[in-house]
Amino acid sequence: MENNNQPEVWLRGPLQNVPMLLQPVAHALMQAKEELNMLMLNFQDELLWQGVAGMASPGFHLQHLAGVLDRLFTYAQAKPLTDEQLKYLADEGKPTKITYTTDDLVATFNRQVDKALAQLSKADEATLTNYRGVGRGQLPSTVLGLYVHSAEHTTRHLGQLIVTVKVLMERKTTGQF
Repeated sequence: MENNNQPEVWLRGPLQNVPMLLQPVAHALMQAKEELNMLMLNFQDELLWQGVAGMASPGFHLQHLAGVLDRLFTYAQAKPLTDEQLKYLADEGKPTKITYTTDDLVATFNRQVDKALAQLSKADEATLTNYRGVGRGQLPSTVLGLYVHSAEHTTRHLGQLIVTVKVLMERKTTGQF
């Protein structure tokens, strides 16, 4: 959780065991984790699948954040996606027989960030410019490109989640549903 007495993660110094070139990626993921956990604290499950102005719901963003991190870090290892990952992708944001709670989805995101940070800590800087194919079309990227995009994508969706959650909370508070 975020400590309001501390500066943002990137100003707290280098993270142990993370290669220097990957520090910004790790910092961004850790910052997103802190902010997301604070944002979703006490968020009501009944609002999880509500959208605002045609935008994606908080539930979608939470599923998508975890899923994309998992997929991008899989591609960075030069591995294909598993059937389980493809099913998760197909199910993102769609109604299922599973009843997700905010806590479930936040915990899934937290586990995925922790898994990503563990992978970053084992990364070999000498491989960062190695080619990696992305998706079924094997579009060109590099290990570093995938890691940087994971940070950029996470922060972009976190921004969208922040706006959506704040609007939903305001509507709930003022009875504008």
